[in-house]
Amino acid sequence: MTLIRMSHLLCLLLVAIAMALTLAHALELPGKMLLDRDTYLAIQKIYYPGFTIGGAAEPLGIVALLLLLYFAPPDGSRYWWALVAFGALVAMHLIYWFVTHPVNNFWTRDIKLEGLGATFFSLFAPKISSDDWMQLRNVWEYSHVARAVLGMVSFICLARAIVA
Repeated sequence: MTLIRMSHLLCLLLVAIAMALTLAHALELPGKMLLDRDTYLAIQKIYYPGFTIGGAAEPLGIVALLLLLYFAPPDGSRYWWALVAFGALVAMHLIYWFVTHPVNNFWTRDIKLEGLGATFFSLFAPKISSDDWMQLRNVWEYSHVARAVLGMVSFICLARAIVA
């Protein structure tokens, strides 16, 4: 297997993981919207260990796609499909930091986090003063729907770039 094929496979794997995690959240939305406050707040805490680890695929995917674009010739459709995949993944990541992450910080405020988890959830997270859990729930849930759509766009465009 050539180095180029291996880099394509790595990019596709990282984008697929990033897409899958946020798609899982989006697919839970109909059921989670039926939960009462206490149940909703209780189950929000179960996500953070595994999803935080898997979330590393997003920035790694961005870097891998950026490298792929840097070394790819900017002529032909492969480059442009990969560029759209990169843009969608960056947009997905920006939604996380500016919309989802501040709400995550609110959900985790009562959890005793240590080490890397404590550092991660305190990064770039303004303190939310709202105690309107339904508004925060809606922001969190629908931000994941938007992220899932962008993840799928990124995955499909990257797959198209690879098979072009």
